[in-house]
Amino acid sequence: MVRNWMRVILVTGCMLAACAPTSQPDVAVSDPPAPTVAVSEPPAPTVAVPDAPAPTVAAGGQSEDTPLPAEPPPYGAEIEFTTDFSKHSVPYSEILSGGPPKDGIPSIDDPDFQSINEADEWLEDREPVVFVQVGDDARAYPIQILIWHEIVNDVIGGEPLLVSFCPLCNTAIAFKRTFNGQVLDFGTTGRLRYSNLIMYDRQTETWWQQATGNAIAGEFTGAQLELYPAAIISWADFKNLHPNGRVLSRNTGYSRDYGKNPYFGYDDINQSPFLFDGTTPDQLPPMARVLTVDLNGEAVAYPYDVLEKLHVVNDVVGGGEIVVLWAEGAASALDRGRIAEGRDVGSAVAYARLLDNQTLDFEFRGGTFFDTQTGSEWNILGQAVSGKLAGKQLTPIVSINHFWFSWAAFKPETRIYQP
Repeated sequence: MVRNWMRVILVTGCMLAACAPTSQPDVAVSDPPAPTVAVSEPPAPTVAVPDAPAPTVAAGGQSEDTPLPAEPPPYGAEIEFTTDFSKHSVPYSEILSGGPPKDGIPSIDDPDFQSINEADEWLEDREPVVFVQVGDDARAYPIQILIWHEIVNDVIGGEPLLVSFCPLCNTAIAFKRTFNGQVLDFGTTGRLRYSNLIMYDRQTETWWQQATGNAIAGEFTGAQLELYPAAIISWADFKNLHPNGRVLSRNTGYSRDYGKNPYFGYDDINQSPFLFDGTTPDQLPPMARVLTVDLNGEAVAYPYDVLEKLHVVNDVVGGGEIVVLWAEGAASALDRGRIAEGRDVGSAVAYARLLDNQTLDFEFRGGTFFDTQTGSEWNILGQAVSGKLAGKQLTPIVSINHFWFSWAAFKPETRIYQP
C-alpha cells in the first residue's frame, strides 16, 4: 500500500513537472538506487492502412463509435472546453484527470528540425526516436522530447500529420490531421482513459483517444482519425539508414530537461499501470511490451520477449501476410533517469510480405534478416540492402508499441502471438 501511494505521488509529480511553464528552470530528476515506480535513400514506401477498421470495443464492451445518452461531463471539462459534451461514446466515469490542465503538457505546433550531424551532438546511438516517412521526407522525433510534449502537429512530405506519444502506455502513434475536409490541430486535454492520453482538436475541441484515434466526446463523436505508420527505432538506425533525414530539435520554445526521463522505473514488468481502473487479461503481465497489428478486423499482439528470441515472425493477420522484424539496440525511454541509459528493449516494426506480386518469407541468421525466396538481405526499416532485391522497400503497415494493459483495455479480443 505504501509503495502504491509513493508511486502515485512520484508519477503525478512527474506529470506536473512536464507541464511546468516556460519561465521555470529545467526539472532535475535524479536516478534513484531502485525505482519507486514507476547509404542512399531507397524508394519511399507506399503506406498500407486498412480500408475499414473494425469498431474499437473497450474492455467494458461499449463500442467507441456508438453514442451514449447525455450525462454530465468530467469535472471541470465545461469550464476548459467548448465542445458539445452531450455527444459522447464512452462513459464519462472512465475519464480521469491526469493532473495537468488543458494544454498543461504543451504540444509542439511549430516544430523546428535539424540535420543528422546537428542532432548527433545531443542524441546518443541507443536513444529511441519515432520514425515517420512520407515520400522522400524521413523524420525522427526523439522520445526525449516527445516525453515532455506528447503531441507534435507537423507537415511531412506535404501531408499534415499528428505525431503523438503517451508515456504511460508507451504508445507512439501517427495520424493524418486532415479530417472531414479540414486540417485539425491537436493538444492535450489533461485527461486519461485507461491510463491513455486523451487529445483534443482545436477546431471543434472534440476529444480523441490516442490509443485508437476514436473521437469519444464532442462534435465528431463516433469518428476515427486515419492512422499512419510510425515506428520506435534507435537513433543509430535512423541516422545510418536515412543520412539525409531531419530530426526534431530541442528548440521547442519551452524549457524542459530533455534527455531526462520523468517516469523513471515506470516500465518495470512488476509495476502496476498508473491511473488505470480497467481489467487486464492475464495472458501477459500488464506492463509487458507488445507490438500490435490490427488489420481487417483481426488484432494481434507480438510480445517483445518472444520477438527478442525469434527476431522474425511471418504471420497472417486479417488475411494479410505480414512480417514483424525485431532488432536490438534501442533503449527503453521509461527505465532509467536518463533515457540514453535505459536497458536495451530493441525495436520492432511490421511490414506487408507482398512485394511485386510475390509473397516473401523471412528468416534471421548470422545477425541479419533474409528472405528465403531470393536470399536478399534486409534491414530493420524493411529495405533490401543486398542481393537480387537490393534497393526494394517493403510496405510498412500500422503497428504500434503498447504495454499489454493499454492495448487489451481497448482490444480485449486480441490474439497473442506464440511460436
